[in-house]
Amino acid sequence: MPNDASIDASVDIGPIPQGFGIAVKLAIALPGLERNVALDLVDTAHQVCPYSNATRGNIEVNITVI
Repeated sequence: MPNDASIDASVDIGPIPQGFGIAVKLAIALPGLERNVALDLVDTAHQVCPYSNATRGNIEVNITVI
């Protein structure tokens, strides 16, 4: 993991048919890693993350590796 790795996260709230919902945007920077390695790392982390597992299918998540 690069020492200068960073994540810019934002959470949006807004109306959905059943009331209100949230959406999450994550912009992940992993300088120095090859793009395919960074994408694999982020995908694996998203699959095992307890927060991702708790919210999967309940909120929209947009992940970008920059």
